[in-house]
Amino acid sequence: MSYESAKAQFADWGVDTDAAIKVLKDIPISIHCWQGDDVVGFENQTGTSGGGIQATGNHPGRARNPDELRADLEFAYAKIPGSHRLNLHAMYMDTDDTPDRDEIEYRHFAPWVDWARGIGIGLDFNPTFFAHKKADDNLTLAHPDKGIRDFWIEHGKRTRDIAAQMGAALGSPCINNIWVPDGFKDLPIDRMAARARLEASLDTMLAEAKSDMLDAVESKLFGIGVEACTVGSHEFYMGYAIRNKTLLCLDMGHFHPTENIADKLSAVALSLDELLLHVSRPMRWDSDHVIMLNDDILAMAHELVSGDLLGKTHIGLDFFDATISRTAAWVIGTRNMQKALLQALLKPWDRLRAAEDALDFTSRFVVTEELKDLPYGAVWSEFCARNGAPTGTELITELDTYQATVAGR
Repeated sequence: MSYESAKAQFADWGVDTDAAIKVLKDIPISIHCWQGDDVVGFENQTGTSGGGIQATGNHPGRARNPDELRADLEFAYAKIPGSHRLNLHAMYMDTDDTPDRDEIEYRHFAPWVDWARGIGIGLDFNPTFFAHKKADDNLTLAHPDKGIRDFWIEHGKRTRDIAAQMGAALGSPCINNIWVPDGFKDLPIDRMAARARLEASLDTMLAEAKSDMLDAVESKLFGIGVEACTVGSHEFYMGYAIRNKTLLCLDMGHFHPTENIADKLSAVALSLDELLLHVSRPMRWDSDHVIMLNDDILAMAHELVSGDLLGKTHIGLDFFDATISRTAAWVIGTRNMQKALLQALLKPWDRLRAAEDALDFTSRFVVTEELKDLPYGAVWSEFCARNGAPTGTELITELDTYQATVAGR
């Protein structure tokens, strides 16, 4: 179907496809660096995976150094319509130095900033509280040993400094998202003490006000090795974010499989100025599969648009699959997020709200179902064409061709 025919069909429902395309183009998605190398990083560190973070698979083509990772990212960005961001973890420094986590400085990441400036993207950042010998107990900011807590507090402080300098250098606030693996494999005696230590550590770490960066805190239900108790639970961080006016990060894989993040968005948005999303696809647990265009993603996009939350929500991705092409994972996962947003932007929200407000649930149901038959694919193809991104067999060929060039790594 041609775009003009699709445009006319949507117009019959009162939807302006050109307006939807324009909005979608301006929604940046923060693409995570760690899909490109299976969460290995570029340090010389040894330690446990920490909280169950582990990529499975051995597909050829893993990036082995910053230059290879940047080359892969540049290829991926060229296949993703719109202008986006890069989400960088502290373990991805680009330097010949070997600083420990409590010694990192902005200069260790300056090549990333120069590269981001050169291709016109913003950066986000994350302290790395896992895969380190001082995280082997699965306790960092909540560790009973003050020396270990202080080590990680200093790491967190330094990442905030680095994030602020990144934001200033690129003219776009850098989100510094805090996730720690802290928890217990078996039932703890004193949960309160551990959570009090985490709170005190965060207070110390975040005490200094910073410009050009935004602090975010991220919860998790459980991880491998911390099945019994996660210190930084959803309730802990929701309270902390509201009290301290940080962003709250909601990761789709960090809740019980029957919980739906889409339902949480409007609830927490009433109490928080801004939100951060980590979009993933959990399969029975936080498996971090590459996101599909499935009901969960569509529901989340629905809530972002219908609740007018796009202006206060930062969208980031968090998946890693080493059984498939890593560049294809980035491209397809990010485009699926955009497809979900596009479908949400192409809904006649005023008509649907009017039916709901009138308690006309029959009309709401009928319209919702009829909308599923509209030609979203034609609008998506037009969006890609306007932004110089391939679709269909052309996209598949380009993904396969690039993968062949990196398979010998």
